[in-house]
Amino acid sequence: MYPFADGCFAPRNGWYVAAFAEEIGEALVSRTILNEPIVLYRKADGEAVAVGGRCPHRHFPLGASTRRDDDIVCGYHGIAFGPDGRCTRIPSQKNIPPTYRIPTFPLVEHGIWLFIWMGDAERADAGLLPSLDEIGFDSSDLTVRPIAFHEVRCRYQLLNDNLLDLSHLSFLHGSTSGGTADAETPENLSQTPGMLRSRRNILNEAPPAFLSGLYAGLPDRVDRISGMDFYLPGFHAGLSEIRHIDTDGGGTGRLIHHARIFHAVTPSTHDRSYYWFASGNANHLALDFIRENVKQVIAEDIFASEQIEQMLQLIGHHPGELMLRTDTGAVRARRLLQGMMDAERQRRQPHGAA
Repeated sequence: MYPFADGCFAPRNGWYVAAFAEEIGEALVSRTILNEPIVLYRKADGEAVAVGGRCPHRHFPLGASTRRDDDIVCGYHGIAFGPDGRCTRIPSQKNIPPTYRIPTFPLVEHGIWLFIWMGDAERADAGLLPSLDEIGFDSSDLTVRPIAFHEVRCRYQLLNDNLLDLSHLSFLHGSTSGGTADAETPENLSQTPGMLRSRRNILNEAPPAFLSGLYAGLPDRVDRISGMDFYLPGFHAGLSEIRHIDTDGGGTGRLIHHARIFHAVTPSTHDRSYYWFASGNANHLALDFIRENVKQVIAEDIFASEQIEQMLQLIGHHPGELMLRTDTGAVRARRLLQGMMDAERQRRQPHGAA
């Protein structure tokens, strides 16, 4: 499965976004994550929970069922399950076997997102999530809003690859992002456990086209910082700064525009993914503008990813890639993700197995 080893398509022991927090309320919400059906909902006390989405009796989807207080009542035969996974009622019999239950999954509300852990529950450490301060979410001058959610017909690593090589901004998004500066500017990469950081300092270039809709009287040339922090296995925190050109030798000019852009990519099946987009900005009008104008950019990213997926399906094998210098970040990320999956497979092997 491109681009990973046979039998691998995504790590399980990691925090994935399951929903924007505002998506989940009393209603049952169905998702498929890592090929497993999931139901998300909030209990009466407001706590969000994630349980298996399949009734163990005849495999009816629990997301298509109903609620009774905090329990899910299967819509086929009325079997009820609590938020802890235990069966609480079987209408056709009084005895409830202790093994009659559905799985539950650790779920953490963090910022505007709900993160789920699909792997070994005992490894689900919320401390592995990036802090809200670290990703710029808690910045006092920014308001962060959910912008978009999409189901995408491609394997999740294609969306990760897209976000890990921003040189495509100059071409796939040429009408909104400007000229070729993103592709031509060297990328500075750094790495810490669980995170890969990319920065480009794009100096003395024309401002991106979209800024003309936000700011009057823009200078003809600006300095720009473009960056992305990838938190394995599927959360990307982007940074965009536009400044007046430094003329006094101080290193940075006066700030024109500052934004944080958040992308969450979650594997649904081997060839389907979920994608969430959120943005943080000090200007509320800018957030409204972004909500409308980012639709084209997201559509272009989805188009490219789905087209590549179709090509890979057509080829039907592991194609080689003629790599470029700008692929360094994506290749590093693939290796880190493969390392996570290798470690998981190693732990699953019987003691002493080769």
